[in-house]
Amino acid sequence: MLLIKNANILTMSDKNYNEGYILIEKGKIKAVGEMSEISKISEINGINKSGAGDIERVIDAAGMYVLPGLIDAHCHVGMWEDSVGFEGDDGNEMTDPITPQLRAIDGVYYADRAFIEARENGVTTVVTGPGSANVIGGQFAALKTYGGRVEEMIVKEPVAMKVAFGENPKTVYNEKRQMPTTRMATAALLRENIMKAKEYMQLLEDYENDKENNDKPELDFKMESMLKVVKGEIPLKAHAHRADDILTAIRIAKEFNLKLTLEHCTEGYMIKDILAEENVPVVVGPMLTDRSKIELRNQSLKNPGILAKAGVKVAIMTDHPCVPIQYLLLSAAMAVREGMDEEDALRAITINAASVAGIDDRVGSIEPGKDADIVIFDGYPFEFRTKVVMTIIDGKVVYERQ
Repeated sequence: MLLIKNANILTMSDKNYNEGYILIEKGKIKAVGEMSEISKISEINGINKSGAGDIERVIDAAGMYVLPGLIDAHCHVGMWEDSVGFEGDDGNEMTDPITPQLRAIDGVYYADRAFIEARENGVTTVVTGPGSANVIGGQFAALKTYGGRVEEMIVKEPVAMKVAFGENPKTVYNEKRQMPTTRMATAALLRENIMKAKEYMQLLEDYENDKENNDKPELDFKMESMLKVVKGEIPLKAHAHRADDILTAIRIAKEFNLKLTLEHCTEGYMIKDILAEENVPVVVGPMLTDRSKIELRNQSLKNPGILAKAGVKVAIMTDHPCVPIQYLLLSAAMAVREGMDEEDALRAITINAASVAGIDDRVGSIEPGKDADIVIFDGYPFEFRTKVVMTIIDGKVVYERQ
């Protein structure tokens, strides 16, 4: 067991603790509470009020802040390798606008430097996957930022199906003189393939229900990969900056009764009431870039705060490498500077990020039973000079500042 004591704990759950403890056992959070109560918990064998006892390590976090490990709900860590160039660029298969069969775990370089820098800055989970060149880009995965191979890092896979609206697929396929070169074509291609997936699903169900009178459909790998989407098991992860593209994503998801998360949502603040009414979660960012293309002309650091105040569930992304993964916390801090409530900003990189990705049963808050992903800061997280003292993933100390 591992014990963190005397900590200022921001759980991202129901209750915080000014002077609290966290007990970790077998990679999970076993207990969390006030230091004054630690001796009263009979199931914690061998621990007395001072925090001593038969445990492997005691971490005294007096004067420090302890949070759940930070989560980036949308990035491309490991897909575009650090300092490599084309040989390590595996995020966009720009040869076919419809590629749902692509899986992030087959493109991630698990030993990329970005995973190290993530851990050093308190990021313990990343939701990473293909870029936005294609209308349907492929499957995202939620990964821990520590592991000896990608299989050891998986939290959930697939976690979402990437789709893209607007400028990016238009630009890529206009250069190839191939559909789509318009927003109409992007929407049409997406609808067409959702319809195909539903038809494929029905053929499979008919065969399973009556094998004597129905032929087994010929394998369609693309449609096979879309089944989790049309069954409602994973959402469409929709790249959309402009307000009209955001509304098109919502329209199509409603047409087919699909789960949806809105990624980037740059002009979301312009239609905040609609987003609140539709109850669609958003992942805002990247926050610290220039307006490098037309769709970013209305980019504003006020966006996440406006959306959160309107009642929209907001997560904040880096879109690494657009903003390096180590600046996830800084991105949230800048949103606070521009009007976002501090609690909302912290939730945007912890429990909200986990919820949007569908992994909040395991990560995103400090609660008994969840993965022991913990970050210890030497000061308040949004103070500019604050640094990470320690990062713990699955109960193991994976970074410790010397």
